[in-house]
Amino acid sequence: MASPFSRPLALTQGDPAGIGPDITLMAWLRRRELGLPPFFLIGDPDVLEARARQLDLSVKIAEANAATAADVFADALPVLPVPAGVEVAAGEPHAATATGTIAAIETAVSLVVKGLAAGVVTNPIAKAVLYEAGFTFPGHTEFLADLAARATGNPVRPVMMLAGPKLRAIPVTIHIPIKDVPQALSGELIAETCRIAHSDLRHRFGIERPRLAVAGLNPHAGESGTMGREDEDIIHPAIQLLRFEGIDAIGPLPADTMFHDEARARYDVAVCMYHDQALIPVKALGFDDSVNVTLGLPFVRTSPDHGTAFGIAGKGIAREKSLIAALKLAAHLSRPAEHR
Repeated sequence: MASPFSRPLALTQGDPAGIGPDITLMAWLRRRELGLPPFFLIGDPDVLEARARQLDLSVKIAEANAATAADVFADALPVLPVPAGVEVAAGEPHAATATGTIAAIETAVSLVVKGLAAGVVTNPIAKAVLYEAGFTFPGHTEFLADLAARATGNPVRPVMMLAGPKLRAIPVTIHIPIKDVPQALSGELIAETCRIAHSDLRHRFGIERPRLAVAGLNPHAGESGTMGREDEDIIHPAIQLLRFEGIDAIGPLPADTMFHDEARARYDVAVCMYHDQALIPVKALGFDDSVNVTLGLPFVRTSPDHGTAFGIAGKGIAREKSLIAALKLAAHLSRPAEHR
């Protein structure tokens, strides 16, 4: 297996009609200025070349693979070719590109599982486009977990964490309607999410004793049951179990007082009950610098914390900061602990 310092990161193109190509090109142009780790894009070089012309960016693109990408990276953007399947226009998603988008993700996982890439960084996908082509997973995270399970033969329970400069937050339930959250919550789901967070914060992030702050579901964390029983009947027992297991978890805490400066200083990650309860504070505190990290996988995976942004693709106004943060964090997490 190659040294962890010589292996490049595998970056997927995401939806080729979105801003993935834009921010990839702009990130590579800042590679020397920011000391970015070597990466190679898995996607269609024709899409990149067309987008570079549209954005008036001077980027040399070279076909490469995981073994040659690090050598190419200084002088050209390395690309492992995966055809888009149709001529791509910026901002105009097309279901015919779904096969290539999925193949790029599968290729990235295969390369990192084989030890040829240091980690996986994914550009944004459009789930609606993939659904048109028969994609059956709720999103990126679940698909990556399935690929990891198939590759290793071991079950995988993925956990989505948003990591920014001021806050790390995890939603226990993710892409479901608010009305379905109470029924989806269980003590075991909360406890297992916290166990995975505790393990990865220790072993990947190097936090010896992670402190987990667990949010309540209802206003005022249920106000002793007067505003809903979930906090008393589901969340509190799960926290007590975690504490019995030696995990430093506190709560359930009222979500409206968890995210100010003084409160954040008291924990390493906020575990929230639903999508927006976690993502709103993360994005408010670090919209351009936050990164989506998938915990619980047998490899490192990060991504920008934004979507495809079809409305600004090809217009030269997309910001590459979140992708840059995702690349840097993936490189950091994929190094051996003694070298972080």
